[in-house]
Amino acid sequence: METTKTFQELGVSEEVIRALTKQGVTAPTRVQEEAIPPLLAWKDVIAKAPTGTGKTFAFGIPMIEHVDPASDDLQALILAPTRELALQICDELNGLLAYYKDIRVTVVYGGTGMQAQIKALEKHPHIVVATPGRLMDHYNRKNLRLDKIKTVILDEADRMLDMGFFDDVTKILNKIKNRVNLGLFSATISQEVMTVSWMYQRDEVEITVAPTQESKPDIDQYSITVPKLEKEEAMLRILRSGAFERVIVFCNTKVMCQRLSDDLRRAGIQADCLHGDIKQATRERTMAAFRKGKLPVLIATDVASRGIDVDDVDGVINYDVPDENEYYIHRIGRTGRARKKGISFTLIGSFPEKAKLDEIAKFCEMTIHPMIFDEYGCLVPAPEEEKRTPPRKF
Repeated sequence: METTKTFQELGVSEEVIRALTKQGVTAPTRVQEEAIPPLLAWKDVIAKAPTGTGKTFAFGIPMIEHVDPASDDLQALILAPTRELALQICDELNGLLAYYKDIRVTVVYGGTGMQAQIKALEKHPHIVVATPGRLMDHYNRKNLRLDKIKTVILDEADRMLDMGFFDDVTKILNKIKNRVNLGLFSATISQEVMTVSWMYQRDEVEITVAPTQESKPDIDQYSITVPKLEKEEAMLRILRSGAFERVIVFCNTKVMCQRLSDDLRRAGIQADCLHGDIKQATRERTMAAFRKGKLPVLIATDVASRGIDVDDVDGVINYDVPDENEYYIHRIGRTGRARKKGISFTLIGSFPEKAKLDEIAKFCEMTIHPMIFDEYGCLVPAPEEEKRTPPRKF
């Protein structure tokens, strides 16, 4: 479906439109076109839209339009499942505020010291972006008040509630007595998201943006069958081909993630990793380097990768076939963003891995093209007999 409205027609202020133009955004996406008007009208919204369709601007623009800069009250709250996503939302909001000098945004999240965040909260932000646990910490210590908040947004609501934040989220919502509207933004509408909607929303506007040709990532997907012990060599060939400036490599375990990172650095490739055992300050430095293009290869586990939202990732390599079908979608969705073409490779080192990938392809209704390395080390389509794996004899 073609976009039919401009930001002016949606009721967006000139200051925000100038900030959008500065970032090269000239027309709203589907989710922005459908979500901005009801949120501007203070209505509840539940929106299901694929990753990479512009959800942050869809709720961030109306939120900014509603803020009264003359007041020192905290007026809006955005909850996010991970610190990486919270930091990114904060960055995007600050980008929208390029021509508003008097609206303050602060981000608070766990895994790091409280003192700097307390000082930021003492400056009376109008908008706070937070992970649920750390927000409750600050509330319990009376570092912020929730009684003047009018708008609450749950971003990536499905992941947040799936990660065990249901109790924290409901406690927070119960404390915001003067809330006017609530927005739930999610890639999938899970049972928990429906429960929160039923409990806290009234006459909500439902928005569903299907992964149409416009919003669906354009990703060429390939599998490469190699002996298990040659996976690393296969990955190095891909990375050394010179075809990619920025790549994310996915592993199933923290141990493999760390090992690959160490091995790649020894092989002369600039690489770093994200997994649960890495300190918060290090994670932030790694993500900042990756976003700025100073780190060409990022290796991550599925949990640690939540919230990585970089528009110009050239390719994704699945070093391990993911354990869950949905993980595959989330992984490859890191490339092919902002209407650019992406590419993904999945390395298959065993028959169970091939069976799992076949199951994923069927579940996701995607075509994954089998490839092999020829005698010159070049990737070529696998012959037909390679594509149909014969039954094994034991």
